[in-house]
Amino acid sequence: MASTPGADAQPVPAESPSTRPGGDLAGNKVALVIGAGDATGGAIARRFAREGYIACVTRRSAEAVQPLVDRIRAEGGQAHGFGSDARKEEDVAALVERIESQIGPIEVLAFNIGANVRASILDETARRYFKVWEMACFAGFLNGREVARRMVARGRGTILFTGATASMRGSAGFAAFAGAKHALRALAQSMARELGPRGIHVAHAVIDGAIDTAFIRENFPERYARKDQGGILDPEHIADQYWMLHRQPRDAWTHELDLRPWMETF
Repeated sequence: MASTPGADAQPVPAESPSTRPGGDLAGNKVALVIGAGDATGGAIARRFAREGYIACVTRRSAEAVQPLVDRIRAEGGQAHGFGSDARKEEDVAALVERIESQIGPIEVLAFNIGANVRASILDETARRYFKVWEMACFAGFLNGREVARRMVARGRGTILFTGATASMRGSAGFAAFAGAKHALRALAQSMARELGPRGIHVAHAVIDGAIDTAFIRENFPERYARKDQGGILDPEHIADQYWMLHRQPRDAWTHELDLRPWMETF
């Protein structure tokens, strides 16, 4: 699950634009990943970096995202890390402005905040319910809107939202998460219908199944044991599909893509 960026963090120090190859910001291609955790978000960032995109990644703090930045750079890619609160309008606007003015145009936005919190509806609190909605939906609106404003001016761009099983159905104990993910899916649909004619590809990926993470390995060993049989999702394979969505020609755009292991029921 991706971590939510926090307001008190500072960006990871980065080289100035003039020291990067070419020096011309307009010639750069940026992939912004909101919620670049150790699994899916990190894999998406690394996948786009391998294709020559500058990966701009956010998490709760700049320190938390530094290992990913270091790994991308060690693999020969370019990356910048930021600590930013994805739920605060002023922080999102400042992040996008900094990237666009100092690094390059954002060609791809991948919104990957999870916020999967389980609680009985009988025990759910208003504060927690609202926080889950803020992380999984409202932050998607803020980031999607801010980036879309830049993309529309250029007439191109891709916006990718990470959904979940909860995007499609509400399960017992997941009222807050399902409500937020349903809302994120509706946001993606509305944005796709409005922005598609203006050159912006908006897609929603339903990730329906366990992902290869430390959490699954430690808490669901019986499921993790079937990893080699394709029983859980590989973050690298999810990232491949995000790259595929970005590369689709305009006459054959996919809006919604569901990804699940063969053994998952649906």
